[in-house]
Amino acid sequence: MKQILALLSILISLNIFADEKVQFTASAPDVVVKGDNFRLEYTVNTTKVKDLRIASNIKGFEILAGPYRSQSSSVSIINGKRTSSSSVTFTYTLSAMEEGTFTIPAATISANGEKMISNALTIKVLPPDQDAPASSQSQGRRGGSSSGAGEISGNDIFITATANKTNVYEQEAILLTYKIYTRLDLRGFDNVKMPDFKGFHSQEVNLPQTKQFTQEHYKGRNYHTTVYRQFVLFPQQAGKLEIDPARFDASIAQAVRSDDPFDAFFGGGTSYVAVKKTLTTPKITINVKSLPANKPASFSGAVGSFSLTSDINTQNLKTNDAVTIKLTLSGTGNMKLIQTPEVAFPNDFEIYDPKVDDKVSLSSAGLSGSKVFEYLAIPRHAGDFTIPAVEFTYFDTNSKSYKTLKTKEYKIHVEKGNGNSEQIVSDFTSKENVKVLASDIRYIKTKDASFLDEDNMLFGSTRYILMYVVPAIVLLAFIIIYRKRIEDSKDVARVKTKKANKVAVKRMKTASKLLAENKKDEFYDEVLKALWGYVSDKLSIPVSMLNKENIENKLTERGVSKDVTEAFLKLLDECEFARFAPGDPAQAMDMVNTSAMNIITKIENEIK
Repeated sequence: MKQILALLSILISLNIFADEKVQFTASAPDVVVKGDNFRLEYTVNTTKVKDLRIASNIKGFEILAGPYRSQSSSVSIINGKRTSSSSVTFTYTLSAMEEGTFTIPAATISANGEKMISNALTIKVLPPDQDAPASSQSQGRRGGSSSGAGEISGNDIFITATANKTNVYEQEAILLTYKIYTRLDLRGFDNVKMPDFKGFHSQEVNLPQTKQFTQEHYKGRNYHTTVYRQFVLFPQQAGKLEIDPARFDASIAQAVRSDDPFDAFFGGGTSYVAVKKTLTTPKITINVKSLPANKPASFSGAVGSFSLTSDINTQNLKTNDAVTIKLTLSGTGNMKLIQTPEVAFPNDFEIYDPKVDDKVSLSSAGLSGSKVFEYLAIPRHAGDFTIPAVEFTYFDTNSKSYKTLKTKEYKIHVEKGNGNSEQIVSDFTSKENVKVLASDIRYIKTKDASFLDEDNMLFGSTRYILMYVVPAIVLLAFIIIYRKRIEDSKDVARVKTKKANKVAVKRMKTASKLLAENKKDEFYDEVLKALWGYVSDKLSIPVSMLNKENIENKLTERGVSKDVTEAFLKLLDECEFARFAPGDPAQAMDMVNTSAMNIITKIENEIK
């Protein structure tokens, strides 16, 4: 029994004090101010350590004290499993002696009999504050009462709005950043009013909800800073566009000292009061240049930097089998506003609407990622066919020129398959032998030869003439109609005009689904694409050339009333800033959805 207990105690002790994978790490602040003292710590997660060695001279810093050794251990039991951890920390006190960015080399230590090397550290040393004006939090004296909070200076807390570019082309991405600079105890914002970004298509960059502040030297003073919000903007028209000021109602905790010695003696010498401060950002002007005039025919409004690849599932198939072509457009730019490229399948193919898989994410450089366009078609005739290369032209913001991407051309061989007879279209180019299903000499009737009577003769009769004339007229009408359809299909602008309402209705159905799912940003993006795409197709204006002025002129020329035109332009503005508007977002989205469907119907009824 004693042997069993001894064995169990050994096993338990081994389980408790079993070493984890040994790690040796160094830590220190990323940013310090010249003249400040700070701690440099080395931690190893085992107690069996010796021979810690660090650089004796560290450029930019002076070692004031250390090392001080401290040790900690813990035991936890989770679901009956016992785990333990132990660590040793060595602490040094350093002083920042010079301004600049410096590296603290890796240290070495012997842990569990093995030599280990820590990570190196990079620390930025900021210059000290220049002589600042009198403190904005100066306290006044009111006899024995607590002193009131002083007025907060605009140099103690402010928010900047900066655009990474102020001279851009239409549809070129701009990163707009709102950054907080503070020397005070900022508790939050009671109210924030962002600009409506009129003239831009805007999307907000996802940032962490918990803001991490870091130190930064700005205009001679050191501040705690963090990026509050970021937006990627796509200018929709040429000219000078202004980004209006943003307003922030800040709540600041300000210290108030008491002059009463009894309050100070009992620890009540300092209290905090909430102080309100309204912060506004400056107005920003963006100079937007029109895209160069030498636009290729295949340009459809894409601006950025892209690549295009294609893939086909098979090039040998049978009639009534499906062929699938995938186009993958990758890059960075105005990805969500890019139109679906057209694949020119042969006339003998039955074509279906392409499926679009959007794998785009928002980054500081714009919309990045890929769009996959999947086209499905079914050949109905046997033969050899060619699917021509697809051209995609975009304006390259790096070279400031148009670039055309081209996919491969595909040769398709289609054999005759055993499909459903109702699906197969007859191939009249092939000749087949006619077989007599009965005997090849039939019985000739000799009696009642009235069919030889001149009055009953078919040759030369009206019926005989009509048998030739009517099919000829039908054939001629068929040729005229078929040629007209071919001509109409060649006129891409006319085809788009006819299908404009159908495409817009389809996009609005997608928007309605996003409304039901309460996807706010995606909903407004889809409504904007429906509205811009509808007027682009209906008025035969490329997306890159669309602006509110030429939309208004074109609608007026096509006989649309002034009220309907103004309502359409107003709806575009509402979609731009509705996502930032206060109130019930679901109610606002429902109103925008209803208004968009109504205004498209009105334009469709009035346009000539």
